[in-house]
Amino acid sequence: MEYKSKNVVCQNCKASFSIEPEDFNFYEKIKVPLPTFCPECRLIRRMTWRNERSLFKRPCAKTGKEIITMFHPDTDVIIYDHDIWWSDQWEPTDYKMDYDFSQPFFKQFQELLHKTPLANLGNVNCVGSPFGNHNLDCKYCYLLYASYNNERTHYSFGAVGLKDCLDIYVVDKSELSYWDTLCVGLYKTHFSYDTDESIDSFFLKHCKNLQDCIGCVNLRNKSHCIFNIQYTKEEYEKKKKEFDFGSYKKLCEFVNLYNKFAPNFPNRYASIIKSTEATGDNIMNSKNVQRCFDSYGGVEDSKDIIHCVDLKDSYDMYGGGIASLMYESVDAGVQSSRQLFSIFTHSCLNTHYTYMCFSSKNLFGCVGLRGKQYCILNKQYSKEEYEKLVPKIIEQMNNLPYKDKKGLIYKYGEFFPSELSPFAYNETIAQEYFPKTKKEIIKNKNNFRDSLEKDYQTTILSKDLSDHIKDVPESILEEIIACPNNGNEKTQCTKAYRIIKSELEFLKNNNIALPRFCPNCRHYQRLKQRNPFKLWSGKCQCAGAYSSNKKYKNTIEHFHRNEPCPNEFETTYSPDRPEIIYCEKCYQKEVY
Repeated sequence: MEYKSKNVVCQNCKASFSIEPEDFNFYEKIKVPLPTFCPECRLIRRMTWRNERSLFKRPCAKTGKEIITMFHPDTDVIIYDHDIWWSDQWEPTDYKMDYDFSQPFFKQFQELLHKTPLANLGNVNCVGSPFGNHNLDCKYCYLLYASYNNERTHYSFGAVGLKDCLDIYVVDKSELSYWDTLCVGLYKTHFSYDTDESIDSFFLKHCKNLQDCIGCVNLRNKSHCIFNIQYTKEEYEKKKKEFDFGSYKKLCEFVNLYNKFAPNFPNRYASIIKSTEATGDNIMNSKNVQRCFDSYGGVEDSKDIIHCVDLKDSYDMYGGGIASLMYESVDAGVQSSRQLFSIFTHSCLNTHYTYMCFSSKNLFGCVGLRGKQYCILNKQYSKEEYEKLVPKIIEQMNNLPYKDKKGLIYKYGEFFPSELSPFAYNETIAQEYFPKTKKEIIKNKNNFRDSLEKDYQTTILSKDLSDHIKDVPESILEEIIACPNNGNEKTQCTKAYRIIKSELEFLKNNNIALPRFCPNCRHYQRLKQRNPFKLWSGKCQCAGAYSSNKKYKNTIEHFHRNEPCPNEFETTYSPDRPEIIYCEKCYQKEVY
């Protein structure tokens, strides 16, 4: 059947969005109805089910031992310690429910979710790293989240293959580096953004293969440069000492200079590397992907995908990969196919509406199952019974839909309602990428939870810390430092923080001043560096010999000579942003 584009009004935000012919084909392939939420509202809804960085203490319901968990103590769920949850000390099917055709499906799922034990954290094979979540194969890490194969890496998110790094956001294969964002292959490189394969440098942006450089933008294969100016080795070392980033005062002065310097250079409209027919940002080795962000290779024929790898023919995912035919899922995949509406579910086939299920197939509305098949609400059925009952449940979901407190209708094909999430909006990644105040969250009828009152007294204000790292005494490890953001809702400020021993040693060894904000506020500062998961129509701002705002003079003649570049594109830079945005052709002329 041939389809035409169709405009649909989002039942949540009331904006119009388009469903394209290829979308119809995908929905037909997996047998789901058309979405009633627009892509952004669907993304936010999924994000409200993903708590990565809010950690609490509460007792294990099995042993009574106090454990670290992502579930707030006031959340009415049963939490087991990770090792207990994965053991044979309990059986998930003991919590089975008969399907009640007089009640909406989501109401029944909520009951099952609240009575079936859940694992305290999403960590697997993490040694000496209890303060972190959704990590795999990590050793001796602290406050690390959504990361893989790291050692001694702290206060970071999206770290892969790092050793001895701190304050990182989405960085791969790096060592001894600090406060970097969206980078690969760094060694002793700090305060850098979108920079690869660089050594012994500070404050780089859009750079590659630099050594001993400071405050540079758009450079390739250089050494001993400062603010893009070439120096001799001797001149460079002398000026580096003058900057002295061990002093917080001098560090801030340099940041102000750098923030005035960097905007005078063009930015690539999007980072799309070795990929074809792709829209989005931070895409590598992928093809035919639309509205795709942070694709780490092997993503094909997919749409509305974030933080994924080796994913085929899938829509609407945050986190996952090594899978195909996935739809409306969060943290899902790994040898999986046809996982529909799944959360923290891996190595499963042909599932609908699952939470924390593993190595199973043919499930509908299940929680915590491992190695099972043909189950509905955790109850075991025969193959024949299951295949007969599932169509009846789907029909009942359409005839008796769930209605949330905003009046939104949830039939079969909708992801889990946000109001049923065990997490408050401000505890989830929705707050990180779509931050709101308490008032805004409550007005939108999302759940908000106030921070737990901590049993401590701050002992020093951050403004009273020693200016220079060399003057910081060992006794700083005993201090409780007040964060100047004082509980800011939009940054999930913890009000106070400590300096740990390995952090102090790192900062002293690399001559970097002590941080003046808590880890959460620092995380949000790095988040501000990256562009949103959203696209706008844009046009190249190369106007011939100069950028259209006259701030940047081209170094070489472009294909359009003295005329404005005609190239248009989809970009994560909104039209009101001040940055200079070049198309791929013009950008490459200037930086390669």
